[in-house]
Amino acid sequence: MFRRLRIGIAASALALISGSAGAQTEGSRSEAGFQAYLSELRAQALREGVRPSTIDAVLPTLTYNQRVVDLDRQQPGNPGSTATPPFAPYKARHVDAARIGRGRTAYAANRARLARVEAETGVPESIMVAIWGHETNYGSYTGNFDLLRSLASLAYDGRRRSLFASEFVATLKILDRGIPRSTLVGSWAGATGNPQFLPSIYIRLAKDGDGDGRADIWNSQADTLASIGNYFVNAGWRPGQPWGIAVSVPAGFDRSGQANRLVSPRCPRVFERHSGWRTMAEWRALGIVPQGGGWPGDNVLATLMEPDGPGATAYLLTGNYRVILDYNCSNFYALSVGLLADAVER
Repeated sequence: MFRRLRIGIAASALALISGSAGAQTEGSRSEAGFQAYLSELRAQALREGVRPSTIDAVLPTLTYNQRVVDLDRQQPGNPGSTATPPFAPYKARHVDAARIGRGRTAYAANRARLARVEAETGVPESIMVAIWGHETNYGSYTGNFDLLRSLASLAYDGRRRSLFASEFVATLKILDRGIPRSTLVGSWAGATGNPQFLPSIYIRLAKDGDGDGRADIWNSQADTLASIGNYFVNAGWRPGQPWGIAVSVPAGFDRSGQANRLVSPRCPRVFERHSGWRTMAEWRALGIVPQGGGWPGDNVLATLMEPDGPGATAYLLTGNYRVILDYNCSNFYALSVGLLADAVER
């Protein structure tokens, strides 16, 4: 769940493998080497305005955590692999009856605050609930790694030093805002709270949804949902458009004529599975048929993706699907969020 990462970190984990050999050399050094490296983090934090008292209270408590470094090195990232697993098994695990049922319960319990956030942002209530469900199973598990120790260890390892050093300093800034150290736990990669925000995302986009003056994404459902909504607004959510629709593709469909000829600078293997853009009216004219429900507006642009290949359910995906990918750049993740949102709302 490093989302997001979603949020940015998942994409980084796949993209920056080239320095791993050197990183392993650095990561194999002693605890003494880690303690010496903390002086670099201290200098960076001071340059970025963290209070000296905060820095001096934290650094003496930190020790190197080899476990998080091992987990980081285990992340997939073989650019030579072209095999793509089917979506159906992933969907069965992530859009199952239990998660749908818990989602409907969370949806019903939060209708007033969800309606308020949707009115302010245009982000559908069900999408916010689905993100919450995918990230932490509606808050039931948010991770138990000490963020500061994990991020300092990952920065020291060096594979993605700039990223993790910046997130370490952002965590110190959260301490400066009055959030207790004991609250700052999460995934091994630094994602925290109900929406699994990285510390820098928390600082930039977390919102106070209950009016108590603090954005508490760890304990407040109102703040969690308001923060997810704000994230989606920032990523470019378009009110009034669906994320996508399930469709059937006719036999004999000319897929070569719909190929996407653009190469995305971000997550290229994710986007290369999409067709080029066409309007809903154009897809309809090509014989594409919705699986239940109607068509979005004729002028809504969408790409076609067939995650399980010809003959299985396909999807027309709008620009709002790309916003879900901004949270976590994985087609399976984004599809499951959209499908869970639809199921929760029914």
